[in-house]
Amino acid sequence: MAELFTGRTLLNKDGDLIDPEEALGNKVVGIYFSAGWCPPCRDFTPVLCDFYTDLMEERETPAQFEIVFISSDKSSDDMVEYYHALHGDWLALPWADGYKHVLKERFTITAVPKLVIVKQNGDLITDKGRKQIRDRGLSCFQAWLDAAEIFQNFKG
Repeated sequence: MAELFTGRTLLNKDGDLIDPEEALGNKVVGIYFSAGWCPPCRDFTPVLCDFYTDLMEERETPAQFEIVFISSDKSSDDMVEYYHALHGDWLALPWADGYKHVLKERFTITAVPKLVIVKQNGDLITDKGRKQIRDRGLSCFQAWLDAAEIFQNFKG
């Protein structure tokens, strides 16, 4: 999966630069296309936060999962404000990185919010991550793990 972001730098909420190879290796990755100006995004982001927190922080062993936020905000300041106010402790592609347009085209993103779940090699598992989380909660993660062919002892 990290290969999808090879040559890029990601950010964490503290503003630290993160190497995608280290952060995304051997994980199922959710690519979250969202924007602060979008009411459905502001509605879903807290749901995604709870999902992420349950997988990452409230388990003995954190799940092999990471989210990368791809902003459709109108400015870097808007992105940072939205990221800090509502998002979980996941990663983000810097607002000015034009690679977000490549990702939007690759995954046919025509509207936000959209949560795309991908395998290690960047192949699509589902482009319906948002719906699956709303409909199935944590149980959808096991299906993503199975599709990604990553072994982990996960109890959903």
